[in-house]
Amino acid sequence: MAVKYGIDFPFRQSPVGDFLNMTEIPEREIRANLIHLILTRKGSRYYLPDFGTRLYEFIFEPNDQITFNQIEDEIRTSVRKFIPNLEIKSITVTAADQDPDESVSINEGEDNRLFRVSSYATKPYTAKVRVDYDINNEPFVSSDFIIINI
Repeated sequence: MAVKYGIDFPFRQSPVGDFLNMTEIPEREIRANLIHLILTRKGSRYYLPDFGTRLYEFIFEPNDQITFNQIEDEIRTSVRKFIPNLEIKSITVTAADQDPDESVSINEGEDNRLFRVSSYATKPYTAKVRVDYDINNEPFVSSDFIIINI
């Protein structure tokens, strides 16, 4: 029997009979925790009002460097507070129509590193947030990334 760490994100029915799909490796659990943290609205948890980010407040803001810097600061502050063993290497926020990495394709069905907040998240007026990070487990360090289109 495999060790289960927590609920995987995005939420899906488990193929083995659990109510929800569970993470079975620590790196997947950290990725799921990071996505939960970033996509949770600040103030929506009853006993943790500081948990989450204000990412949804930036959806209708202009796609300029000021907004991109505020998004980066919001993510860094929340991660520092709630996921201490995760070290962010870089956060890149770009307008979706000016994305230099558009040639890199990720299959959303197989890889849970790409996220779309809405179905319109590929339009020219949206932004793409890429978070590259290291996971610091005492003897090992591993690297990964997530991409969120807002």
